[in-house]
Amino acid sequence: MSQTNTSLLDEVMQWSQETCRQELKSVLPKLTSLQHKSESWDDHIRVLKIITDMFLPHIHLSELEEECFSKILPKAVTVFESMMKEISDQVGGLSSQNTEPCALLRNILQAMMQIIDALSTCVRHVGSFNDAPDLDAIRSLPTCILKILRETFQHCKESEVVYCGRMSLVADLLQGLFKEAYSLQKGLLELLDRISLDSSASEEEVSDIVTVIHSLLDICSIISNLDIALHANTWKFLIKQSLKYQSLVEEHLHHGDISTSLCENLLASFHNCVELAEQIKHAALQEATQTPEYKLFQKTAKMCRFFANTLVHYIKEFKFFLTKYCSCFHKVYLQIISKFPPSLCAPTLTMALSEELNAAALVPMDALLLQLLPLRPFAEVVVQQELRLSPEHELPQCLLLVSVLGQLATQPEEVQQLWYTGSQFSEETPRLPLHKALFTSFRRCYSERKVPVLLPGVMMKGQAQVQVTLHHHICVQLCASVAGLPPVYFPVLERCLVDAVLQADTQTALLATDVWCFTARYGTAELCLHHVLLIAQLVKMCTTECYQLFHMGLLLKRMVFLMTQNHQMELVMHFPPSDVENLPVWRHVLVRALSQEARHRVETDIIGLTQKALTDWQNGGYKLGQMDKVNVVLLSLLVVVQGQSSPEEQCVLSATRIVTQLWLRMSSDQVEKHPVLQCTLQLLLYLSAILVKNMETQVICQALLCVDALVSQKCADQLLLAALEFLASLGKIFVPPDSQSQILPRLSSLFGVLLADRSWLLHQHALEAFSHFAEVTNHEEVISQSLCVEETKTKVVNYLSKTVNVKEDVESRLQRLKMETPEIEQHNDKLENNKENVSNKQVAEVVSDLEPCPKRARQETSAEEEYSRYIQTAESALKALQALTEGEANMKAPPQWLQSRLQELQTLITNICTARHVI
Repeated sequence: MSQTNTSLLDEVMQWSQETCRQELKSVLPKLTSLQHKSESWDDHIRVLKIITDMFLPHIHLSELEEECFSKILPKAVTVFESMMKEISDQVGGLSSQNTEPCALLRNILQAMMQIIDALSTCVRHVGSFNDAPDLDAIRSLPTCILKILRETFQHCKESEVVYCGRMSLVADLLQGLFKEAYSLQKGLLELLDRISLDSSASEEEVSDIVTVIHSLLDICSIISNLDIALHANTWKFLIKQSLKYQSLVEEHLHHGDISTSLCENLLASFHNCVELAEQIKHAALQEATQTPEYKLFQKTAKMCRFFANTLVHYIKEFKFFLTKYCSCFHKVYLQIISKFPPSLCAPTLTMALSEELNAAALVPMDALLLQLLPLRPFAEVVVQQELRLSPEHELPQCLLLVSVLGQLATQPEEVQQLWYTGSQFSEETPRLPLHKALFTSFRRCYSERKVPVLLPGVMMKGQAQVQVTLHHHICVQLCASVAGLPPVYFPVLERCLVDAVLQADTQTALLATDVWCFTARYGTAELCLHHVLLIAQLVKMCTTECYQLFHMGLLLKRMVFLMTQNHQMELVMHFPPSDVENLPVWRHVLVRALSQEARHRVETDIIGLTQKALTDWQNGGYKLGQMDKVNVVLLSLLVVVQGQSSPEEQCVLSATRIVTQLWLRMSSDQVEKHPVLQCTLQLLLYLSAILVKNMETQVICQALLCVDALVSQKCADQLLLAALEFLASLGKIFVPPDSQSQILPRLSSLFGVLLADRSWLLHQHALEAFSHFAEVTNHEEVISQSLCVEETKTKVVNYLSKTVNVKEDVESRLQRLKMETPEIEQHNDKLENNKENVSNKQVAEVVSDLEPCPKRARQETSAEEEYSRYIQTAESALKALQALTEGEANMKAPPQWLQSRLQELQTLITNICTARHVI
């Protein structure tokens, strides 16, 4: 700096405040020019301090920007940045032995603090005015300060890396630098909070406030790990400014950056919370709430709650600018839910820690979901057709869909349509109807269903709340949804139920069956009939023994219980049991579910059909080619026999004669060679297990001979399972003494062989069958003779005493279930791709042919409710008419015909009042 300039500065330093005020106009331009041209940091800082300390207090608010800030602040930023660069260049030589670099770095840090102090002086001066300044009057101030704050906080954040383990040499100055920057930011934010922009704000002012918001967002990303309070306060101000000037800035804000940063901060604080909670639990510190660890957990939980609530609030105000980021919100929801029970990867925490974590993160998720529900892009993300998630997010996704289902009842019609119907047109992003998406999601929760995970059940009056399985929880929520579902969405629901029952996963089909039965029971009797006819037609279409037949048959069996007597007879008339082609329907109906009239008709027709088939087979010379027809009717006969409670009933006696005729024609040699006879034998064994008390000893001997021959030849498993059921039933009878030598030794031998079988399935069923036999038999010698082998005896004793030999630990079981999942999915996919299944096209044809009856409320409205509804309608209409006439009185006269119509209404009201019901 020249001698002249130095003299000027020395002279000015001696001036009083009054002299500075008087000489302001002449000296300030020289000082600002001098500051701009200064080459050394010391000269710059000296000039800057003179301007801010001595002349700034005398500059009028309206002149601050043009005469001072726009000229000195950009230079201050440039100098500050050059100091930062110099530190980076010099820090390599920093050491306790090398004093010169250490002194240099300390001087630079002190100079940086002086610049920040000068900026703080500027902020305090502007804030000293009674009236809040216009943003135009100080526009350089926030911009330049935020740049310096960013550089400062970034340097503090990276200090450990920058100073390479030698930070202790400058730690005191770094701490002071951070405090000065902290104070400067606090003052700046307080100043900006006083400023207000209205709808007439200029583009430059709007641009400035947008720049401030984005600069603060940038600072937030830096200070997230520096200071919790600073981080929270910066975010609060950022959001506050965004909402304060919402109408001005909403089209200019980087909504994606803001919302994404909120999500990242929420997840970071949440995961830190979870880790701290686990550490506290493992260290057994949960009782010591005054420990540093517990206090840090509480602070982190508070930040987590802050970010969660802030995200919800931001989405609420700017949701239509955030549609591109719904995928991010969806992931946040899943990641948070995955860390809470009943998720398998959720940590086990104490009650106190869990409650704080719930309040911090789980509770706000419901509010978050409520804000996202109306957004089509969110629905497209959540219920997209090809949604693939990591295994730990499958259960959270399922629970998310359940939450959506629970909140839809209070949503507007357009939101309900968005979720309930799925995509309607080819140009839309494909999305599933909500109910179908929920069934699909439940299907993928294989491990959670097997464990099983437990959730809080519905509170019942007078009963404590209990934990229920995932199946139970979802079933209750689905049924509640059906109860409040608008009728317009019933066709979509019905199609979802059909699809769910016809898919391969049995437990998912059972869930759909439960919901379908509730739907039929909650609705009208006509609706139940419609559903039963639809199901029966689908059952009839299953020409092979496919999984679809099993699922639909189970549904049909349950639905018949819900039908009225007249409708059961209508089902009989629609699918008469006297026709062989309808037998696949009746083999899935429990006859005890039918009314007496319908039951008698079904039993009579099926027994008659069976007897006719057997007679035709006998008259035809007992040909093997006719056995398929015999097997068809035997399967239906089994259904009839299973429904009988008394062995003396006529149909039982008729069935016994039929079974006896067939047993006397069975030959073990032929059964082994011909699969069709194996099917016959299997049915005979199941029938005989029920009819055993009515069978003659000779027939039982013949049956045991066939079973003995087949067991020795290692026949198919399903045949052996039928044999075990027959053997277990023999405990119900007493074998006459003259036949005991033929039956009892063979019975003991068969039990001995089957109990020793190495197949786990057969072995388990053999244990069950033997225990049932042993419980009721009078021939105790069979029990002892069946257990001659010590190993078999030990297994039976362990089974009866419910001894578990090997107990699988929790972790091993979870790993096994995770390994099983892809195998199960592959098996189900193989089943569903079988060409012999009922096709979607066939299902669609059946559904379209059986058009459902119109839906109506289950309970009829009472007469009093009807009177109330109509009188409210009339009252509302008359008040509206009154308001219209009074409003038009000041404008023009009402139409001429109004008077006559009102007189007619008066007459009508008089007639109603004089009616006998009103009197």
